[in-house]
Amino acid sequence: MNSKASDFVDTLVTVRYAETDQMGVVYYANYLIWMEVGRAAWCHDRGFHYRDLEAQHNRMMLVAEATCRYKAPARYEDIVLIRTAAGPSSDKVIRFIYEIRNQSNGQLLATGETVHVVTDRDLRPSRLPEQFGKLFLPPSAD
Repeated sequence: MNSKASDFVDTLVTVRYAETDQMGVVYYANYLIWMEVGRAAWCHDRGFHYRDLEAQHNRMMLVAEATCRYKAPARYEDIVLIRTAAGPSSDKVIRFIYEIRNQSNGQLLATGETVHVVTDRDLRPSRLPEQFGKLFLPPSAD
């Protein structure tokens, strides 16, 4: 992951029994849900709500790709640390990167990335509204 530690927003989640499988470990699809929790926390930390992007600017960030590399299992009642940062992005494609760790011992449980395409309400490719550029895009060379 190429983001600086200061770019990450940390979120804690306690593993619920319903998130585990018959083997007593967290079912793999829950990691994608935790990534969504991390994205929402990242947006809130940056001062906006995703719903406002939709309601006020008629823009959506559709998930076009999601990857998750599992390293170690999480178990019932573990406290999981979701670390979320924006990755290299443009005004049409937004990337988030994730580290998921066991909060008590720091063990890396998974890494991941999601790629989002900016669209309008009719799901046509669009551009991110200008005021959001400072959140996702590198500063211009001007």
